[in-house]
Amino acid sequence: MSDEQALIDFVTSQRWFGSKTRHVSRASVVDRATLRDADPGLELQLVEIVFDTGTHETYQLLTDDGPDALADPHQVRELVHMIRAGAKIPAGEGIVEFAPVEGFAGFGQELREARQISAEQSNTSIVFDEELILKVFRRLEAGINPELELLRFLTERGFENIAQLAGWYAYAGRPMDSTLGILQRFVAGRDGWELALDTMADGADGFLQNLNRLGKVTGQMHTLLGSDSLDPTFLPEQPSAEALGMLTATIDDEIESIFLELPDDSDVVAAIRGRGEEVRERLRLWTYIGTIGRVIRHHGDFHLGQTLWAGDDWVILDFEGEPARSLPERRRKRSPLRDVAGMLRSFAYAASASSLLRGVEPPADWEARARSEFLDGYRSTVDPTLIPSGSAMDKLLSVFELEKAVYELRYELNNRPDWAAIPVAGILRMLDEEVPQ
Repeated sequence: MSDEQALIDFVTSQRWFGSKTRHVSRASVVDRATLRDADPGLELQLVEIVFDTGTHETYQLLTDDGPDALADPHQVRELVHMIRAGAKIPAGEGIVEFAPVEGFAGFGQELREARQISAEQSNTSIVFDEELILKVFRRLEAGINPELELLRFLTERGFENIAQLAGWYAYAGRPMDSTLGILQRFVAGRDGWELALDTMADGADGFLQNLNRLGKVTGQMHTLLGSDSLDPTFLPEQPSAEALGMLTATIDDEIESIFLELPDDSDVVAAIRGRGEEVRERLRLWTYIGTIGRVIRHHGDFHLGQTLWAGDDWVILDFEGEPARSLPERRRKRSPLRDVAGMLRSFAYAASASSLLRGVEPPADWEARARSEFLDGYRSTVDPTLIPSGSAMDKLLSVFELEKAVYELRYELNNRPDWAAIPVAGILRMLDEEVPQ
């Protein structure tokens, strides 16, 4: 695709284009590689989208006779074959390298059927014969994608509660070094978020009991991610004495900012309007912790929607991290309790969404039981050196939950005002809790 306006029109119309509210001033192909010469050919393009502010984003296109070759099952099968073969394809300014994981060569040889996952928003994912799934990253950033790093680490160490990595492809060259896509085993199962909502009406006893297992799996994952003392990328670190102060200062600033901006005409936020200083004081009480454990690589965007119940156990998905954060931020080591807080907030959302989306009132103790089951399982398996013990863990977890709830409040007020009651309820619950001694 060479015509600049046609290129702009195509990229900005795709659901994976993440800057729809920004004005695009220019677009160009900054590098390309011919992956297949046969008719139809297959070309990989790195497209630079320049905004009127002067900033830019880079996107990956795969083209043949049309603008998007990923819609052609034959073409996407070629990508998998190149991963299996470990192909290296020269580009104008660099190289595209395909790499299989050891032991993958004989897996999924035929690749008869290919279907795109229609719900995917930020990337393009294709399932082959219900055996493999290829995720093509559309927006590219310089550096290794955290999903590739974490999946490779966990797969090499035999962690079974993920969709194991089968291979990947990446670009290295003058514009940037970047992960282009990953190939994984495909796991069939029920999405944890949908399962929570589907079982709410019948009391959800079975689902709630299975959350103990999810807590155990999460603890095992964190323990493994914090187990390598040789690889500096995964080496668990003791945070500096200033780390907690920097974290709480950032949250404090966010609290002050959002409470100043609370709309005067919203009944939803009435219960917390004018209570910003009270929230900040509660944050200060939680910061008297002492040790905060260690920081490790972690999931980074952990919630029920990133889990599958696959027959008789949980599978954890999507290790890219929060999409709104930059790649260096997503690769940063943090307390594993940040993942735990994300899951606890997801329980709060599920309880409220049952009424909002399904018209089903959850059992009165659903969220409390979900939290208890998950935390009991987590504490029983996580390496205790990674987290503070006793009340110190409860305090630090509250800090991360408050961070998440304040982020949620801003998001919901800007995007789904009717849902703002969920983070408001979370903030009120934290205000009402006794501070652990």
